[in-house]
Amino acid sequence: MVTAEDFERMALSLPGTEARPHFDRTAYRVRRTFATLSPDRLTANLMYGPSDQKRFCEARPDAFSPVPNKWGDKGATTVILAAVTEAELREALERAWEVNQ
Repeated sequence: MVTAEDFERMALSLPGTEARPHFDRTAYRVRRTFATLSPDRLTANLMYGPSDQKRFCEARPDAFSPVPNKWGDKGATTVILAAVTEAELREALERAWEVNQ
């Protein structure tokens, strides 16, 4: 089980990452935003392309799902933090970071 504090620590450990306010969320970005943490701190959105989204959602449909809007159609993916391990979240964050360099 991963907490919002774990998410923040892992996201900020990726080279060049900074946190910024983004509407009601906190955005984590390098060149572009690669992740956002929800205000309730229970979920996060990861910015992928459709193929990465499909891979994560098919592997763990209980933990990953497409964002239910046009961003989701482009690959934005919600992760339920309590449903993933640190290793799973690290892999997911690293991939989103790589895609958004």
